[in-house]
Amino acid sequence: MSDAFENRQKGFEAKYQLDEERAFRITAKRDKLFGLWAAKEMAMDDPAAEAYALALVESELTIHGDDEIIAKVLGDLTAKGVDITEGRLSIKLGKFRDEADRVVRGLDGQG
Repeated sequence: MSDAFENRQKGFEAKYQLDEERAFRITAKRDKLFGLWAAKEMAMDDPAAEAYALALVESELTIHGDDEIIAKVLGDLTAKGVDITEGRLSIKLGKFRDEADRVVRGLDGQG
């Protein structure tokens, strides 16, 4: 009986770990897409846009939560003279999350 319980527990732990890894990959992909879009809005060239997007992905490790990512991008866009609202950025971030979810789940083979 204890072997069955241990196997079940290990299964739950493995699923939790896979779910956490997938969530991390989705967030990283979302942030990169969001960063590339924001860089385009700021008229950055391709190398600068890529660097900005990667910096945004890396910033997720130190700033947590959608509100902080949105605030950072809003500040960057505003500093470059782009007229945009926090609400519009929130909608964009949601769309990029959906896109990232489809991409990551497609890569995982789980539709």
